[in-house]
Amino acid sequence: MKKFLLVMFLLLAMSSFAAAEDKVIYFYNWSEYLPEAVMKQFTDETGIKIIYTTYDSNEALYAKIKLLGGEGYDLVVPSTYYVNKMSKEGLLSKLDLTKLTNFKNLDPQQLNKPFDPGNQFSIPYLWGSTGIIVNSAQIDPAKAVSWADLWKPEFKGKILLLNDVRDVFFMALRTLGYSGNSTNPEEIKKAYEKLALLAPSVRVFNSDTPRIPYISGEVSVGMIWNGEAFMAAQENKNFKYIYPKEGAILWMDNLSIPKKAKNVENAYKLMDFLLRPEIAKTISEEIGYASPNREAVKLLDKKVRENRTIYPNQKDLANADFQVDIGETITMYENYWEKLKTGR
Repeated sequence: MKKFLLVMFLLLAMSSFAAAEDKVIYFYNWSEYLPEAVMKQFTDETGIKIIYTTYDSNEALYAKIKLLGGEGYDLVVPSTYYVNKMSKEGLLSKLDLTKLTNFKNLDPQQLNKPFDPGNQFSIPYLWGSTGIIVNSAQIDPAKAVSWADLWKPEFKGKILLLNDVRDVFFMALRTLGYSGNSTNPEEIKKAYEKLALLAPSVRVFNSDTPRIPYISGEVSVGMIWNGEAFMAAQENKNFKYIYPKEGAILWMDNLSIPKKAKNVENAYKLMDFLLRPEIAKTISEEIGYASPNREAVKLLDKKVRENRTIYPNQKDLANADFQVDIGETITMYENYWEKLKTGR
């Protein structure tokens, strides 16, 4: 009888443990990219706990998922060209869009992009741009209207560059009149040489929370994502976001399910929750990036909808371009990147 009771106890314990495991989702996302209140509301409504960990670059996300073979996480947020790269390498699951009742809320203009035709592996989460930020209390914004202006001697020691190889090389390539997605070895070499001239002026590389060095006064001009610029301006109105003349860098961050995710149904539940207009509205307002959710945009306060840092007009987007997958050429970029950052 004792043995029977022990077995029953163990079975019940295992059942309870399995049930507890079923009530989680492992979400790997960018830093400060999902409001705490949104996570709490999801857990309160569903009982599903979000185990939230962060990264500061697509390269870090890719390396981790590649190392794990698509395991370990249930939901990830790769940017534009990394959706294409990771899906081609079998690291992402094909989505069943019929499980997303709120998919209809997305703006059709933000769907079916070349990096993921038919949204087979991803759905848009937020989109934005990479441009220039200036502390107008220290620098006249008229002196930093193009990427090329960052090379001005007067900015030495005052510059922040994103800790992102593609963003930084995109900027340099554009100043030389080349495509930001160049695969031409000579053009990439020239971009590296130009960046080597800029390196002594760079005080810090930061892609975690790049607004912080600006707010603290460590730097006063350089690269930034528009959402970070928006948050910086919320704290200090002297920060101005500028769309460079050579063209801003456009990107879209997307929700994807890794190939070997364990809590797939929970991933779909969270994705559908994030597609609710009122939830997408909250995220856009707090994080400071543009929502691809058409119904959410309608709910936004007018001052947010008309804030050009978040929602640029056509003039702002002149010459702007998305990054695309450059295949094996990325190795060349990374080799030059290492040389640039180590000063070799």
